[in-house]
Amino acid sequence: MIRLFSALALIVLFAACDTGEKFTYAEVETEFGVMKLKLYNSTPKHRDNFIKLAQEGYYDGLLFHRVISGFMAQGGDPNSKGAPMGTPLGAGGPGYLIDAEMGRPHIKGALAAARTGGGGNPEKKSSGSQFYVVQGKIQTDAQLNQFEQQKGIKYNEEQRRLYKEIGGAPFLDMDYSVFGEVVEGLEVIDKICAEMTDSGSRPMNDIPMKVRIVE
Repeated sequence: MIRLFSALALIVLFAACDTGEKFTYAEVETEFGVMKLKLYNSTPKHRDNFIKLAQEGYYDGLLFHRVISGFMAQGGDPNSKGAPMGTPLGAGGPGYLIDAEMGRPHIKGALAAARTGGGGNPEKKSSGSQFYVVQGKIQTDAQLNQFEQQKGIKYNEEQRRLYKEIGGAPFLDMDYSVFGEVVEGLEVIDKICAEMTDSGSRPMNDIPMKVRIVE
């Protein structure tokens, strides 16, 4: 069921509320290059959890186990480390979930938390470790207008411009928690999403990652 939000809620949800603040950055290293990520202060639960796991070395050696061209690349399942081809992946995590912190749009380069869908997760809580980076597709004004109407949201001029110029996945907005964005190395997501995958969207050649927190 689509939930509609009040005008005040929309202003809060889609405001650029990090202006003037200091940020924490992370780097995701792959064989295709390094993506530098800015972690949002407006999503402190996801930010702090990602920092904690990265500092513990949790992500090092894990795979981008689900890759869909024109959509996104997902990783962070602890069961993916060294997993043979054909191993079911996507259900692993650290044993806890994170409360939803929604509001940011899924523009290309968005860093967002994966989650279990359906009626079993009505609060849309996020996986404790799995994340995805959006590649997405170019959007038109008509498409954005439709998503605004369907979801009861309102994109500002900059968000609309970016969706039309570099693309994204607006159909996910207000359903998954976006907690950061790629600020350097955006081409890496295109290279990852260009890889051949099997019927389960796992790359035929493993794509391990190494994640570190940087100043």
